[in-house]
Amino acid sequence: MEWKEVNIYTATEGVDILCASLMDIGIKGFAVKDAEDFNEFLNNKDGKWDYIDYSIMDLSNCETCVTVYIPDNAQGAEMMNQLSSMLKKMKENDSKNIFGRLEMEIDNIREEDWANNWKQYFKPMKIGKKLIVKPSWEDYDNKDERIVLEIDPASSFGTGQHTTTKLCLETLEGTLKAGDRVLDMGCGSGILSIGAMLLGAESATAVDIEQNAVETAAENAQKNNISFMKYTAYCGDVISDEKLDKIIGEEYDIITANIVADVIIAMKDIFRRKIKNGGILIISGIITERKNEVTTAVEHSGFEIIDSAEDDGWAAVKLKAI
Repeated sequence: MEWKEVNIYTATEGVDILCASLMDIGIKGFAVKDAEDFNEFLNNKDGKWDYIDYSIMDLSNCETCVTVYIPDNAQGAEMMNQLSSMLKKMKENDSKNIFGRLEMEIDNIREEDWANNWKQYFKPMKIGKKLIVKPSWEDYDNKDERIVLEIDPASSFGTGQHTTTKLCLETLEGTLKAGDRVLDMGCGSGILSIGAMLLGAESATAVDIEQNAVETAAENAQKNNISFMKYTAYCGDVISDEKLDKIIGEEYDIITANIVADVIIAMKDIFRRKIKNGGILIISGIITERKNEVTTAVEHSGFEIIDSAEDDGWAAVKLKAI
Protein backbone atom coordinates (compact mmCIF):
# COMPACT_ATOMS: atom_id res chain seq x y z
CA MET A 1 0.00 0.00 0.00
CA GLU A 2 1.20 3.52 -0.78
CA TRP A 3 0.87 6.35 1.71
CA LYS A 4 0.68 10.13 1.67
CA GLU A 5 2.67 12.08 4.24
CA VAL A 6 0.57 14.82 5.83
CA ASN A 7 2.29 17.50 7.92
CA ILE A 8 0.04 19.48 10.26
CA TYR A 9 1.64 22.68 11.54
CA THR A 10 0.54 23.70 15.00
CA ALA A 11 1.87 25.06 18.31
CA THR A 12 3.34 23.30 21.34
CA GLU A 13 0.26 23.94 23.48
CA GLY A 14 -2.01 22.30 20.94
CA VAL A 15 -0.09 19.08 20.27
CA ASP A 16 -1.77 16.85 22.87
CA ILE A 17 -5.31 17.92 21.95
CA LEU A 18 -4.55 17.62 18.24
CA CYS A 19 -3.14 14.09 18.66
CA ALA A 20 -6.19 13.02 20.69
CA SER A 21 -8.47 14.40 17.98
CA LEU A 22 -6.50 12.54 15.31
CA MET A 23 -7.00 9.29 17.17
CA ASP A 24 -10.75 9.90 17.31
CA ILE A 25 -10.94 9.99 13.52
CA GLY A 26 -8.93 6.80 13.23
CA ILE A 27 -5.38 8.12 12.81
CA LYS A 28 -3.47 6.19 15.44
CA GLY A 29 0.14 6.79 14.45
CA PHE A 30 1.91 10.13 14.24
CA ALA A 31 5.29 11.78 14.71
CA VAL A 32 5.76 15.08 16.52
CA LYS A 33 8.51 17.63 15.91
CA ASP A 34 8.54 20.36 18.55
CA ALA A 35 11.33 22.85 19.27
CA GLU A 36 10.33 23.32 22.93
CA ASP A 37 10.47 19.60 23.64
CA PHE A 38 13.84 19.28 21.89
CA ASN A 39 15.35 22.24 23.73
CA GLU A 40 14.09 20.84 27.03
CA PHE A 41 15.88 17.60 26.13
CA LEU A 42 19.12 19.51 25.39
CA ASN A 43 18.90 21.45 28.64
CA ASN A 44 18.23 18.42 30.81
CA LYS A 45 21.31 18.29 33.02
CA ASP A 46 20.47 14.77 34.16
CA GLY A 47 20.52 13.37 30.64
CA LYS A 48 22.97 10.57 29.94
CA TRP A 49 24.33 10.55 26.40
CA ASP A 50 27.77 10.53 24.81
CA TYR A 51 26.96 11.83 21.36
CA ILE A 52 24.26 13.85 19.59
CA ASP A 53 24.11 13.79 15.80
CA TYR A 54 24.29 17.41 14.66
CA SER A 55 21.93 16.60 11.80
CA ILE A 56 19.07 16.81 14.29
CA MET A 57 20.06 20.19 15.75
CA ASP A 58 17.65 21.95 13.37
CA LEU A 59 14.89 20.69 15.66
CA SER A 60 15.86 23.41 18.14
CA ASN A 61 14.17 26.06 15.99
CA CYS A 62 11.68 24.06 13.91
CA GLU A 63 7.99 24.87 13.62
CA THR A 64 5.90 22.47 15.67
CA CYS A 65 4.53 19.81 13.36
CA VAL A 66 2.52 16.60 13.70
CA THR A 67 3.14 14.20 10.81
CA VAL A 68 0.67 11.46 9.90
CA TYR A 69 0.47 8.98 7.04
CA ILE A 70 -2.80 8.50 5.15
CA PRO A 71 -3.33 5.52 2.81
CA ASP A 72 -3.28 6.53 -0.85
CA ASN A 73 -6.65 4.97 -1.66
CA ALA A 74 -10.40 5.63 -1.50
CA GLN A 75 -10.70 5.38 2.27
CA GLY A 76 -7.65 7.60 2.65
CA ALA A 77 -9.31 10.24 0.48
CA GLU A 78 -12.36 10.08 2.72
CA MET A 79 -10.15 10.40 5.79
CA MET A 80 -8.47 13.45 4.24
CA ASN A 81 -11.86 15.14 3.94
CA GLN A 82 -12.60 14.31 7.56
CA LEU A 83 -9.18 15.58 8.68
CA SER A 84 -9.61 18.82 6.74
CA SER A 85 -13.05 19.40 8.27
CA MET A 86 -11.76 18.62 11.76
CA LEU A 87 -8.87 21.11 11.47
CA LYS A 88 -11.21 23.78 10.16
CA LYS A 89 -13.52 23.41 13.17
CA MET A 90 -10.60 23.43 15.60
CA LYS A 91 -9.21 26.59 14.03
CA GLU A 92 -12.57 28.37 14.11
CA ASN A 93 -12.93 27.60 17.83
CA ASP A 94 -9.34 28.49 18.74
CA SER A 95 -10.01 31.85 20.41
CA LYS A 96 -6.84 31.54 22.54
CA ASN A 97 -4.65 30.57 19.56
CA ILE A 98 -3.30 27.45 21.23
CA PHE A 99 -3.09 25.60 17.90
CA GLY A 100 -0.99 28.11 15.96
CA ARG A 101 -1.69 28.26 12.23
CA LEU A 102 -3.11 24.72 12.15
CA GLU A 103 -2.54 24.12 8.45
CA MET A 104 -1.57 20.96 6.63
CA GLU A 105 0.66 20.10 3.70
CA ILE A 106 0.33 16.82 1.81
CA ASP A 107 3.61 15.49 0.43
CA ASN A 108 4.50 19.15 -0.06
CA ILE A 109 1.27 19.57 -2.04
CA ARG A 110 -0.98 22.40 -0.95
CA GLU A 111 -4.32 21.39 0.54
CA GLU A 112 -6.09 23.36 -2.18
CA ASP A 113 -4.40 21.25 -4.86
CA TRP A 114 -5.44 18.03 -3.11
CA ALA A 115 -9.05 19.24 -3.24
CA ASN A 116 -8.84 19.14 -7.03
CA ASN A 117 -7.26 15.67 -7.22
CA TRP A 118 -9.15 13.47 -4.76
CA LYS A 119 -11.97 12.56 -7.18
CA GLN A 120 -9.78 9.89 -8.80
CA TYR A 121 -10.39 7.68 -5.75
CA PHE A 122 -14.19 7.86 -5.70
CA LYS A 123 -15.75 5.04 -7.77
CA PRO A 124 -19.20 3.36 -7.70
CA MET A 125 -19.47 1.11 -4.67
CA LYS A 126 -22.02 -1.56 -3.76
CA ILE A 127 -23.19 -1.35 -0.15
CA GLY A 128 -25.41 -3.92 1.47
CA LYS A 129 -27.90 -5.82 -0.67
CA LYS A 130 -29.68 -2.86 -2.25
CA LEU A 131 -27.54 0.25 -2.68
CA ILE A 132 -24.92 1.41 -5.13
CA VAL A 133 -23.22 4.67 -4.17
CA LYS A 134 -21.72 6.62 -7.07
CA PRO A 135 -20.43 10.12 -7.85
CA SER A 136 -22.16 12.06 -10.61
CA TRP A 137 -19.08 11.96 -12.85
CA GLU A 138 -18.98 8.14 -12.94
CA ASP A 139 -21.25 5.96 -15.12
CA TYR A 140 -22.89 2.79 -13.83
CA ASP A 141 -24.95 0.41 -16.00
CA ASN A 142 -26.93 -0.91 -13.00
CA LYS A 143 -27.49 -4.35 -14.52
CA ASP A 144 -28.14 -5.70 -11.03
CA GLU A 145 -30.94 -3.12 -10.54
CA ARG A 146 -29.67 -1.65 -7.32
CA ILE A 147 -30.93 1.59 -5.80
CA VAL A 148 -28.54 4.27 -7.08
CA LEU A 149 -27.44 6.78 -4.45
CA GLU A 150 -25.62 9.61 -6.24
CA ILE A 151 -23.32 11.64 -4.03
CA ASP A 152 -20.98 14.55 -4.72
CA PRO A 153 -19.34 15.08 -1.32
CA ALA A 154 -17.42 18.27 -2.22
CA SER A 155 -15.35 18.83 0.95
CA SER A 156 -17.86 17.10 3.24
CA PHE A 157 -17.47 13.69 4.85
CA GLY A 158 -19.51 10.89 3.31
CA THR A 159 -18.71 9.18 0.02
CA GLY A 160 -19.53 5.64 1.10
CA GLN A 161 -15.86 4.67 0.88
CA HIS A 162 -15.21 5.04 4.60
CA THR A 163 -15.87 2.04 6.81
CA THR A 164 -18.14 3.95 9.20
CA THR A 165 -20.39 5.14 6.36
CA LYS A 166 -20.71 1.63 4.96
CA LEU A 167 -21.53 0.21 8.39
CA CYS A 168 -24.24 2.83 8.92
CA LEU A 169 -25.84 2.31 5.50
CA GLU A 170 -25.84 -1.45 5.96
CA THR A 171 -27.48 -1.04 9.36
CA LEU A 172 -30.04 1.37 7.92
CA GLU A 173 -30.93 -1.06 5.16
CA GLY A 174 -31.70 -3.77 7.69
CA THR A 175 -33.62 -1.46 10.02
CA LEU A 176 -35.63 1.13 8.12
CA LYS A 177 -39.34 0.63 7.47
CA ALA A 178 -41.45 2.41 4.89
CA GLY A 179 -42.82 5.63 6.35
CA ASP A 180 -40.10 6.17 8.98
CA ARG A 181 -39.03 9.70 9.94
CA VAL A 182 -35.23 9.99 10.05
CA LEU A 183 -32.92 12.48 11.75
CA ASP A 184 -29.30 12.58 10.54
CA MET A 185 -27.07 14.33 13.10
CA GLY A 186 -23.74 15.44 11.63
CA CYS A 187 -24.95 14.79 8.11
CA GLY A 188 -21.81 15.69 6.13
CA SER A 189 -22.63 15.04 2.47
CA GLY A 190 -26.11 13.83 3.44
CA ILE A 191 -25.35 10.26 2.39
CA LEU A 192 -27.12 8.57 5.34
CA SER A 193 -30.32 10.64 5.28
CA ILE A 194 -30.53 10.48 1.47
CA GLY A 195 -29.88 6.75 1.59
CA ALA A 196 -32.71 6.46 4.12
CA MET A 197 -35.08 8.29 1.78
CA LEU A 198 -34.18 6.04 -1.14
CA LEU A 199 -34.73 3.01 1.08
CA GLY A 200 -38.27 4.12 1.89
CA ALA A 201 -38.26 6.75 4.65
CA GLU A 202 -41.18 9.18 4.64
CA SER A 203 -39.02 12.20 5.48
CA ALA A 204 -35.52 13.12 6.63
CA THR A 205 -33.99 15.99 8.56
CA ALA A 206 -30.24 16.56 8.20
CA VAL A 207 -28.16 18.66 10.60
CA ASP A 208 -24.51 19.73 10.55
CA ILE A 209 -22.47 22.51 12.14
CA GLU A 210 -20.78 23.21 8.78
CA GLN A 211 -22.71 25.39 6.32
CA ASN A 212 -20.87 23.80 3.42
CA ALA A 213 -22.04 20.34 4.52
CA VAL A 214 -25.66 21.49 4.78
CA GLU A 215 -25.57 23.03 1.31
CA THR A 216 -23.92 19.88 -0.09
CA ALA A 217 -26.54 17.63 1.54
CA ALA A 218 -29.39 19.70 0.08
CA GLU A 219 -27.80 19.62 -3.39
CA ASN A 220 -27.30 15.86 -3.16
CA ALA A 221 -30.94 15.39 -2.17
CA GLN A 222 -31.94 17.21 -5.36
CA LYS A 223 -29.56 15.03 -7.42
CA ASN A 224 -31.46 12.01 -6.11
CA ASN A 225 -34.86 13.53 -6.98
CA ILE A 226 -35.90 13.89 -3.35
CA SER A 227 -38.55 16.55 -2.77
CA PHE A 228 -37.55 19.52 -0.62
CA MET A 229 -40.92 19.03 1.06
CA LYS A 230 -39.62 15.77 2.55
CA TYR A 231 -35.93 16.57 3.02
CA THR A 232 -34.69 19.48 5.13
CA ALA A 233 -31.11 20.39 6.05
CA TYR A 234 -30.20 22.74 8.90
CA CYS A 235 -26.91 24.31 9.93
CA GLY A 236 -26.10 24.76 13.60
CA ASP A 237 -25.06 23.18 16.88
CA VAL A 238 -28.05 21.48 18.49
CA ILE A 239 -26.16 21.23 21.79
CA SER A 240 -26.08 25.02 22.26
CA ASP A 241 -28.76 26.36 19.90
CA GLU A 242 -32.17 26.10 21.59
CA LYS A 243 -33.99 27.61 18.62
CA LEU A 244 -32.55 25.02 16.24
CA ASP A 245 -33.33 22.29 18.74
CA LYS A 246 -37.02 23.28 18.68
CA ILE A 247 -37.16 23.59 14.88
CA ILE A 248 -35.82 20.08 14.41
CA GLY A 249 -38.57 18.68 16.61
CA GLU A 250 -38.93 15.22 18.13
CA GLU A 251 -40.63 11.83 17.69
CA TYR A 252 -38.20 10.45 15.11
CA ASP A 253 -38.29 6.75 14.26
CA ILE A 254 -34.57 6.56 13.43
CA ILE A 255 -31.61 8.77 14.31
CA THR A 256 -28.21 8.34 12.67
CA ALA A 257 -25.03 9.90 14.05
CA ASN A 258 -21.79 9.09 12.24
CA ILE A 259 -19.64 11.62 14.08
CA VAL A 260 -16.86 11.05 16.65
CA ALA A 261 -16.93 9.53 20.12
CA ASP A 262 -16.86 12.72 22.20
CA VAL A 263 -19.65 14.38 20.23
CA ILE A 264 -21.85 11.29 20.46
CA ILE A 265 -21.37 11.25 24.23
CA ALA A 266 -22.19 14.96 24.44
CA MET A 267 -25.39 14.45 22.43
CA LYS A 268 -26.67 11.30 24.15
CA ASP A 269 -29.52 13.04 25.99
CA ILE A 270 -30.52 14.93 22.86
CA PHE A 271 -30.81 11.63 20.98
CA ARG A 272 -33.13 10.23 23.63
CA ARG A 273 -35.29 13.34 23.73
CA LYS A 274 -35.77 13.40 19.97
CA ILE A 275 -36.51 9.75 19.35
CA LYS A 276 -39.74 7.81 19.87
CA ASN A 277 -39.98 5.14 22.50
CA GLY A 278 -38.82 2.04 20.68
CA GLY A 279 -37.04 4.13 18.05
CA ILE A 280 -33.64 3.13 16.67
CA LEU A 281 -30.38 5.04 17.15
CA ILE A 282 -27.47 4.17 14.84
CA ILE A 283 -24.12 5.57 15.97
CA SER A 284 -20.70 5.28 14.36
CA GLY A 285 -17.47 7.17 13.79
CA ILE A 286 -16.23 5.34 16.89
CA ILE A 287 -12.79 3.75 17.00
CA THR A 288 -13.07 0.28 18.51
CA GLU A 289 -10.94 1.26 21.52
CA ARG A 290 -13.67 3.70 22.61
CA LYS A 291 -16.70 1.57 21.75
CA ASN A 292 -17.47 0.48 25.32
CA GLU A 293 -17.01 4.01 26.69
CA VAL A 294 -19.45 5.45 24.15
CA THR A 295 -22.08 2.72 24.37
CA THR A 296 -22.07 2.82 28.19
CA ALA A 297 -22.71 6.57 28.14
CA VAL A 298 -25.51 6.27 25.57
CA GLU A 299 -27.15 3.36 27.42
CA HIS A 300 -27.35 5.49 30.56
CA SER A 301 -29.48 7.99 28.62
CA GLY A 302 -32.18 5.42 27.96
CA PHE A 303 -31.05 3.06 25.22
CA GLU A 304 -30.28 -0.62 24.97
CA ILE A 305 -27.88 -2.21 22.48
CA ILE A 306 -29.53 -4.35 19.82
CA ASP A 307 -26.59 -5.03 17.56
CA SER A 308 -23.12 -3.82 16.66
CA ALA A 309 -20.59 -4.30 13.90
CA GLU A 310 -16.86 -3.71 13.65
CA ASP A 311 -14.58 -3.40 10.65
CA ASP A 312 -11.07 -2.07 10.10
CA GLY A 313 -10.80 -0.56 13.59
CA TRP A 314 -14.23 1.13 13.54
CA ALA A 315 -17.49 0.32 15.27
CA ALA A 316 -21.15 1.01 14.51
CA VAL A 317 -23.81 0.33 17.12
CA LYS A 318 -27.58 -0.05 16.80
CA LEU A 319 -29.56 0.84 19.93
CA LYS A 320 -33.24 0.93 20.87
CA ALA A 321 -34.85 3.73 22.91
CA ILE A 322 -36.42 2.28 26.06
